[in-house]
Amino acid sequence: MESTELDLIRHLSAKNDELRHLYAQHQKYEGQLSSLTVRHPSESELREIARVKRLKLRGKDRIQAILASHR
Repeated sequence: MESTELDLIRHLSAKNDELRHLYAQHQKYEGQLSSLTVRHPSESELREIARVKRLKLRGKDRIQAILASHR
């Protein structure tokens, strides 16, 4: 995310519980993806990576919608 988006998220999170929760989840998913990234992932690891990426993208889309409504 861009620094202006991060600034807006920090500002709005003080008043918006959903945004605060979504951003915390986004960071959690980012950490999970970092730990799942291995040189030769197994089939189950590939499925988990895909699942986490879908969840992360869904959350980011919702974050973007919230930010757009405040611009």
